[in-house]
Formats: sequence, C-alpha cells, structure tokens
Amino acid sequence: MTDAADRLLVNAEVHTLADPDEVHEAVAIRDGEVVRVGTRYEAEFLEGVETDVIDCGGRVVVPGFVDAHTHVENLGQYLVHADLSAVAGPADAVDALREGADPDREWVLGFGYDESEWAEDRYLTREDLDRVSEERPVVAMRVDMHTASLNSVALDRLVEAMPEADVETEGGEPTGVVVEAATEAVWEAIEPDYAETRELVTAAIERAVSLGVTCVHDKVRDSHAPRVYRDLDLAGDLDCRVRIDYWSDHLESLLDAGLATNAGSEFVRVGGVKSYTDGSFGGRTAKLFEPYADAPAGDDEGDDARGQWVVDPDELAELVERADGNGYQMTVHAIGDEAVAETVAALAATDRPEARHRVEHAELATDEAIERMADAGLVASVQPNFLRWAGEGGLYDRRLGEERRKRSNRFRTMLDAGVPLAFGSDCMPLDPLLGVHHAVNAPAEAQRLSVTEALRAYTLGGAYAGFDEDRLGTIEVGKKADLVVLADSPWERPDRIDGIDVAATLVDGEVVYDAMA
Repeated sequence: MTDAADRLLVNAEVHTLADPDEVHEAVAIRDGEVVRVGTRYEAEFLEGVETDVIDCGGRVVVPGFVDAHTHVENLGQYLVHADLSAVAGPADAVDALREGADPDREWVLGFGYDESEWAEDRYLTREDLDRVSEERPVVAMRVDMHTASLNSVALDRLVEAMPEADVETEGGEPTGVVVEAATEAVWEAIEPDYAETRELVTAAIERAVSLGVTCVHDKVRDSHAPRVYRDLDLAGDLDCRVRIDYWSDHLESLLDAGLATNAGSEFVRVGGVKSYTDGSFGGRTAKLFEPYADAPAGDDEGDDARGQWVVDPDELAELVERADGNGYQMTVHAIGDEAVAETVAALAATDRPEARHRVEHAELATDEAIERMADAGLVASVQPNFLRWAGEGGLYDRRLGEERRKRSNRFRTMLDAGVPLAFGSDCMPLDPLLGVHHAVNAPAEAQRLSVTEALRAYTLGGAYAGFDEDRLGTIEVGKKADLVVLADSPWERPDRIDGIDVAATLVDGEVVYDAMA
C-alpha cells in the first residue's frame, strides 16, 4: 500500500520545466520529495487523514529559484542598515543614512547606491557624508561593492591601510571615493561578529524565500556566515539551501580541513573556489581591450583607461592550476572583454569539463570567448538584472558606447552556442522575477530569452552550476520539493513579469513563506 502524501498542491498550473511544454494540475510531496506530478485526480489518491492540501486557486507553480551568485550577508546589510538602492540622488542618500543610523552602533552604514541612475551622475563624496555625521565614521557602498564612499572620519581612520592608487583624489586631496583593493580596508573595519552575522543572514534568508529563492550560491570571504549556516542547519532553522563558494585566499584552509567541492549536508554544501580578475563597469575598473568611452579627459589611451587587474592573468593561471589540481570547482569574476578572455583561457586549460568551472558575470564576452566556453563546458554564471543598465543612455552606453553596449550580457548568443546558463542576482537586487523580466524584455536580440528559457536558467541552470540537477531545478518525481507558487503567470504577462508576486515558497516540502490568503 502506498503511503499517504504529507502535502498536496492542487488546482494549480504546474510548469515542471523538465520539458518546456509540460504542464500539470497537482503535485504530491512526501518526506521532502516530489512523489507524484499529474492531475488532481491522480494526486488525490495519495491524500490521507493528515495530508495538508493546498488549493493554489489556479496559480502557477514552478521549481524553486536557485540564485547562483549571491552575497547573503551583504543583502542582510541592506535590510539592517540604510538601504540606498532606491534613493534619487546625493541629498536623498544623506537623508537615508541619517534616518538609518543606529545610535547603538559606531559606524553609520548604507548599501546599494547607484549614481548612474541619478540626474546628478556622480559618486557620493566625503563632503556629502560629512553632512551625515562629523563625529562618527560613515560609509556608503556602491551597488557593485567595488566602490565605497567615506566621510572624513572614516577616511582619516582607514586611508593609511589603502593602496594610494585606489584612493580617488582631486587637487591632491582625497574625495572620499575609494575602489577595489582600498575597499578591503573598509570591509575589514565594518566586519560583523558572529551574533551580528547571524542577524544579517537570517534577515537575508527571510527576504530570499519571500521572493521564491530556495537555494543560494553564496560568495564568502572572512565571514562568520559558514558557521551561521551550519548552526542553523543543525538546529533545523535554515529555510534555504546554501552552496558556499569560498574566496581563493581560503584555499589552504579548505585543503587543511578536507572540505571538498560538493561536500556537506542536504542544506549546506561546499561550492567552488572564488577569485576575481577585474573590477566593475560602474567603477571603470573592469578590464577592457579598448578604452572606456567616457575615460577621463587626457587618459583615453593609457592602461588606466582600460580598467585594471584585481588578479592578473599569471596569478589566476597559478590559482586555477592549484585549485583544479585538488579537485575544486573554480568560480571566477570576469566582466570586461579582456578579463573574460583571460579567465576563459585559464579555465579551459584545465581540460576538465566535468569540473563545471564558472565564469561569473561574463558581461562583455567576445564571440571567441563564448565559443571557447561552450567547447570547454564552462558555465556562464550571469545576472539578467544587469540588463537594467543595457538600454540606450544607460550605464553601459556611457561607459562602453553603443556597439559594446549592444553586445553586453548576450544570453541568447550564449545559449545558442551551447554555453550552460546559470542565472543569479549578485544581490543587485536579489529578485529572480526581476531578472527573468529583464532577460525576456532585453533591448537587444542577442540578450533576449523566452519566458521558459529565462525561468530554466534561474532554476535548472543554477542547479546544474552547483552539481544539483539530480535533486533540484525541475519538478519531477524523486526531486526535492522546492517549489514556488506565483500570483500570476509570466507566460501570460511577459512584459510585466517584474510585477508578479510570490504567493508561497516551499523548501524540502515545507511552507517557508505564505502569502496565499
């Protein structure tokens, strides 16, 4: 006799995403796994006395979203400190920082400002942030986390620990804007302890599941987050699966501890070894073959006008050889076309497609790089929400010019070439449906995907990038019951996917977010 299901989802429009055209009415769940997908009649054969039956009211059900590139602790910073992601300009940022200042904390912190979307297109400066406080240190992090703005107190405290080349000056005086390596001194100064990290992580996970995210690939460096995840897992309090990608400076510790890629529990696993090559377009530090279109006057031909290496190609090649030689997956940040080319070359040289090495971002990949990624089995871990900057007059247009702007984030080209696509958000912001919306409505044909293709990249694509395609990413018998109920159908409103709400989220068969009422 077949055991009863623990939970049934009925009266639903279930898109399994295992097959683009496969749609069912119901899902049955037992012991955290999908045990039947089919008609309501078929599912109800598994209804027992204690079975929880959820009537979805005709809503769409899809697999849980796998966000393949997150910074969970930083997402928590947005929620606990001042969120600057929606401010309209420097004055509004100052107001938000004042309002968000916690009197019980020494530092006044704000996260996520994006000057490229302001009428006054400039970074926040020390003069702006001195208006927040002249007694307490104040830091505002740009959305890309490669640029920080500091007030005079914070700058005086940290400037000696910063590389001079990464501290912006005007007339010989620091402006308060620092980039790349200089931001490391900032992160070290504001690093939270275990208790605060737990507060940040739990706030971020709560937000993530409310947006349908059931698994995150978290990029972790010098953080208490791995311990927090494992403590929450042991206590049965972790509502989202976590794959931890450790920064490359943790490689020796990983080797000493015997932590291998894919080791761990059902909820917390070791991912890859993370490295950088270049910076960001916002900070003009992504490494390009040709100068930035808006390089400062008089500097449009020099190396500085083409961005900078955070990790140079020779150093990257050595790191890849050591990590790959010890069986680790590599996950490498590369944004500019030269950085992507060098990263692809280093990863492809391992000749190990089964490793599923990943290029994170790959925003300006050339045709040659895309072809080589496909041939080498490299995963493109990309962020469709970055297409917010790909329109005419947007950040890419100003930094790169029209021709390069149109060949940024070419998801259609990548998919057609056979490159595995894994969608993520980089927490800019964390919101899968926003990313799907941008991919479906991208300005250039080479960037644009169908609704089904975009959803698969945010579910099965992320699962594949994390060696999880046998348990996550589609709704099939035997897979984990990580599911999302959507308030509306993205297939029926493709031009307004970013306005669709998540009605419920299930992880391991348990309802971890419920807005069905």
